[in-house]
Amino acid sequence: MVNQPQYLTPAGLQQLEERLKYLQEVRRYEVADRLHQALEEGGDLTENAEYEDAKNEQAFVEGEIARLEAILSSAQLIEETEHRDVVSIGAKITVAEAGESETEVYHLVGSAEANPSAGKISAESPLGKALMGAKVGDEVVVHAPAGDITFVIKAIA
Repeated sequence: MVNQPQYLTPAGLQQLEERLKYLQEVRRYEVADRLHQALEEGGDLTENAEYEDAKNEQAFVEGEIARLEAILSSAQLIEETEHRDVVSIGAKITVAEAGESETEVYHLVGSAEANPSAGKISAESPLGKALMGAKVGDEVVVHAPAGDITFVIKAIA
């Protein structure tokens, strides 16, 4: 399987690197200690709930480490620019629903960094795909489960 590039802002890259370091240098050893303590308690391991819980946590931590390593191995830094003529990954876009005056600002990022509640949307999301390549004043249509929504682009930064 070919790794697709994972687009990250400098802050997003730093955040993922810090999380990976924490998991490798702190959580991995905490879970290993839990496993060791559960084994010292002895008894039948099939009936040892603490041992089973620690094994599950170990699997989660190792899986998260592998996921972060894969993202970071194919990371491409998003260039920060002062002014943009068209929407591209890394842009901050101010939009309003057609016919509405209230605006919303979205930061278009890679899927590994997306956090819609913080205004960071993936370029691969329906809204992100609709915005890509658009200019100020353009109307874009997003196909949502509840129906199509039209947005007007007010500003690009």
